[in-house]
Amino acid sequence: MIINPSNLLLLKQGFNASFKNAFGAVAPMWDKLAMKVPSTTSEEVYAWLGANTKLREWIGERVYQNLKTHGYTIKNKTFEGTVVVPREALEDDQFGVYTPLVAQMGQDAKSHPDELLFALIASGISTPCYDGQYFFDTDHAVGLQGSEVSVSNYTSAGGNNPWYLLDTSKVLKPFILQTRRDYAFVSKTGLTDENVFNKNEFVFGVDGRLNVGFSLWQQAYCSKASLDEDGYSAARQAMMSFKSDAGKPLGIIPNLLLVGPTNEKAALKVVTAERLANGADNIYRNSATVVTCPWLP
Repeated sequence: MIINPSNLLLLKQGFNASFKNAFGAVAPMWDKLAMKVPSTTSEEVYAWLGANTKLREWIGERVYQNLKTHGYTIKNKTFEGTVVVPREALEDDQFGVYTPLVAQMGQDAKSHPDELLFALIASGISTPCYDGQYFFDTDHAVGLQGSEVSVSNYTSAGGNNPWYLLDTSKVLKPFILQTRRDYAFVSKTGLTDENVFNKNEFVFGVDGRLNVGFSLWQQAYCSKASLDEDGYSAARQAMMSFKSDAGKPLGIIPNLLLVGPTNEKAALKVVTAERLANGADNIYRNSATVVTCPWLP
């Protein structure tokens, strides 16, 4: 290929198309369990997490529910991926060798929020959420000031690979994907660009600005117990019993069973099998959708 501005423009357009096609072909997993929140600054403060929106019968004047307020903050981070193509490779018409690499960059960019989110979930037993406790913890304080009780959304007994039961049916989801700047394909192919002039190479990359964070711990449960009827039942009952600080049921009904590859078989048995091993009907059949994530243990 003759290295001139018109040919470089065609190359850039071709790489950009490969990136976009691969980016668009990926079905993300994050949208099954996280809500997308646009960001307009370096960080966002989620002071409303934990607030009560339940209605009451209007008798007399309105009752201002001055419950606990929190200042959970998610700071945006910038991420990038870059590919370098030697000028000689383009001169020798080897740009086709790099097209799959650019396409892979598009796939990686589309999957990147998934990697961030599931790494966050895996760290939930040691990372604080809006109430100052670890997201998955045994002693979340629930109740009005002076009358709090400890509530657990975590079972460590058993020591097995963790599995997660979630309620994703509501507007508010258990996790947050905060987006400041969408992923974009960029290139430095100008013959006077520093990388071309000094290093004799063309540069193609992607970058975006975003982050993930925890939302409501009440909509998630982590268990290391055996993933069987008893373990699943215990986690399900615990979640459905969660109440607000005012003592009203939150109406949590878990609908998604999130597992890593090692727990997939057990998960499918618990919520898809018609009958149990002893021949009895499986009362939990179709009570949740199984989502298997390769980034989880």
